[in-house]
Amino acid sequence: MQGNIKKLVSDKGFGFITPDDKNKDLFFHRNELVGVQFDELKEGDVVTYEVTDSPKGPAATKVQRA
Repeated sequence: MQGNIKKLVSDKGFGFITPDDKNKDLFFHRNELVGVQFDELKEGDVVTYEVTDSPKGPAATKVQRA
């Protein structure tokens, strides 16, 4: 799947992605990044990811720049 980074919370190491299909924003954690460091990301970056179910609802995994 593909989307854009909506918000980054640098001091906590997580952020949110707005999917291209405009569904609900997805949470992601810095541990789910592939091929990029958290501090290299900027709000608005296009990323690809997979969706998984977490205890708090859907979340993005295997997040990488598109």
